[in-house]
Formats: sequence, structure tokens, C-alpha cells
Amino acid sequence: MEHHPLLVVLGPTASGKTKLAVKLAEALGAEIISADSRQVFRNMDIGTGKDLQEYRIHGKDIPYHLINIKDAGEKYNVNEYKEDFYQVFEALTARRKLPILCGGTGMYVHSILQEQEYTAIPVNEGLRARLLPKDISELRAMLGNYPEKLVAHADLSSHKRLIRVLEIATYLQQHEFSPVKRPLITPFIVGLQTEVALRREKIVARMEARFKEGMIDEVKSLLEIGVSKETLIFYGLEYKFIIAYLDGALDYETLKLRLGTAICQFSKRQMTFFRKMEKDGLKIHWFDAAQDEADLYGKVMTAYQQDLSF
Repeated sequence: MEHHPLLVVLGPTASGKTKLAVKLAEALGAEIISADSRQVFRNMDIGTGKDLQEYRIHGKDIPYHLINIKDAGEKYNVNEYKEDFYQVFEALTARRKLPILCGGTGMYVHSILQEQEYTAIPVNEGLRARLLPKDISELRAMLGNYPEKLVAHADLSSHKRLIRVLEIATYLQQHEFSPVKRPLITPFIVGLQTEVALRREKIVARMEARFKEGMIDEVKSLLEIGVSKETLIFYGLEYKFIIAYLDGALDYETLKLRLGTAICQFSKRQMTFFRKMEKDGLKIHWFDAAQDEADLYGKVMTAYQQDLSF
């Protein structure tokens, strides 16, 4: 079966992924597929850091995909993302365009690079409600009630993931399941990282810039068009803390302090997830995002071209 190349640019928030991906896309005649779970939503621009102006370089617009494809207020999950990704991926490869997957949503990237066929299995709300009160040790013990082949994929690291494993195993006991055939992907994965203190500095600076751009007003406008507070809180940190501010639970300075801290903690979790991907067998080529942009681009391009020559 034919293998298809995919260039991947991943890293924690505020690491400069989009800028690098755009430079690479211009040089390689490529198009970018976003791997960001929130940038899929329209009218959520500042809070999700879309920065669409970054897709223009040297007077040229670089095509991007899977941004602004859903209305704010809608739900979107990993399986829907996979379906949308492969539709775009196959269209690009048919046109002999190199796809560049760019983003920091680890679950989205992981679902593509390490094929997880069970993401198509639907949610069982009733089962989840029954399992939710149980602690991790109880959930782990329940795995023994299922044949080994149904729980061999189990990730025992969290309460949420154990519930999903049991949900999948229950479904597989009761239903036939035929995984979808996918194109074989040959990825070259670029990871951007910075020293923790500098990462925090960049996160806080970008957060301040977003407040100046009108992030609070954007949240107000989303509420005005009917997006519920609960949905916005579900969409992530910026929305969660700004809702608390608008409700009077936080003053402005506390909002900024707590949001900045929370985003830094989130970036740490992103890095932990990417390191786990490495442990699972994916080769990530790490680069220092703090170096000069031209030097970074040159080193990444050299590494990518050397990989192609093997």
C-alpha cells in the first residue's frame, strides 16, 4: 500500500507553531491542516488565538483547513476531527500537495499519528453516569470482567480514560465493529519547545495582547448570540475565567493572574502528552523555539530534507 508523507508541527501554546508551519508551507508548496480543537469554531478568534494574519507571507496566502468549520456553540469530538482530517488529507494528496499538520491539541494529533480505530465508538451516557462515582481502583478492577482482547488498548492513567475503556469494551461485547481503512501516513514530526521561564513569559505576553485586542468583548458577543455560559466554559480556559469575571467572581487583575497561571499549567500538560507520544513510539524531532526564526526554519528544513533522502 502506498505511503503518504505528512509534515507535523506540534508544541505547547505560544511556541510559534503557526509561523514556522507557514514558512515551511511557502517553501514546500504545502497546505496547512489545523490540529486545534477550538479553532474549528467561527466567531471564536481572539480567545482561541487563530491569528489568521499569520497565514499570509511575502504577499501570499497559505491555504489552511479545519479552521472556522463549525458554529460557536456546537460540539466537536476527536472522531469528527479524524473524519474531517482524512477528507482534507486525501484531497491534498490527490492534488500532490504536501499536508502540514499544525497544532497543539495532542488528542487530535495522536488520533492521526497513532491510529485509534475505537474513537468511532459512540458515547454511552447511561454507562458513564453509572461509572462516574467509582474511583480509579474500582474502574481498574472492572477491567477483569471483560475479555483481554477488548481492554488490551487500555490507558489506566486517569479516571476519564478508564471510563472510556470500559465504554468501548461494553460496546464491543454487544456490537460488531469494522474499523475504517485509512491511508498509510509517513510522518516527519517537528516539536517546538522552550525553557519553562521563557515559555511562561511568552504565554503572559500573548495573553495581555489578547486582552488588548478585545478578548472580553468577544466573549460578551458570543453570549449575546446565544452561546451558553456552560458551553463557553467547556471550550477552555480563556472562556472559563472570563465568564467568572463577567459574573463578578473575579476582578480584572485576578482574572489575568489566574488565567496566566492556568495557561502555563496547560502548556505543561501539553508537553507531558507529547512526551507520552514519544514513549508510545513516535519520533519527534525537537527544536528550540527561542532561537532566531530564520535559524529555526533553516534547521527544520535541513532535518526534513535529510529525512526525505533516506
